[in-house]
Amino acid sequence: MTLANRITIFLLRLLALGASVAAIIIMVTSHDSAQVLGMTFEAKFANTPTFKYFVGVNILASAYSLIVLFFPTKKMLGRILLITDILMTLLLDSSISACLAIAQVGKKGNTHAGWLPICGQVPKFCDRVTGSLITGFAAAILYFLLLLFSFHNVLNLYTLKA
Repeated sequence: MTLANRITIFLLRLLALGASVAAIIIMVTSHDSAQVLGMTFEAKFANTPTFKYFVGVNILASAYSLIVLFFPTKKMLGRILLITDILMTLLLDSSISACLAIAQVGKKGNTHAGWLPICGQVPKFCDRVTGSLITGFAAAILYFLLLLFSFHNVLNLYTLKA
C-alpha cells in the first residue's frame, strides 16, 4: 500500500471517529421538557431504545476507529479490517435507519396508530436528535468510503500476487 493510500485511510478513519463521537455527544445531551395539560414530561434519548442503540453502535464504531488507527497494515490484517469495516458500516446504517423511523414518527406522528407528533412540544430535543442523525449519517458515509478503500486495497493485494 502506498503512502498516499495510508494517509487517505488514516484521515478517513480520523474523520469517521470525529463524526461518530460528535453524534454520540449530541444525542446523549439531547433532552427537553414540556408541560401538557398541567403535566410535565421530559424527552431524552434514554427514553427510546432506538436512540440507545444508535449511541451504542456509534460508541462501538468510535472505539473500533480509535483502535484501528494504530494497527499496522499487513496482508492478513487487511482482510480482517475489510470484514470489520463491513460490519461497522452495516451497523451504522441499521442504527441510522431505525432512528430515522422514530424521528419521523416524532416529527409527523402517525394518525393511523393515534400517535401525535411531539416536536412541537419539545423542539430543542428534536433539533438535537436531528443534528445527531446528520453527524451519524456523515460517519456512515465516511465508513462507506473506508469500505471502498479497503476493498480496493484487498483487491490490489490479489492482483499483485498474480
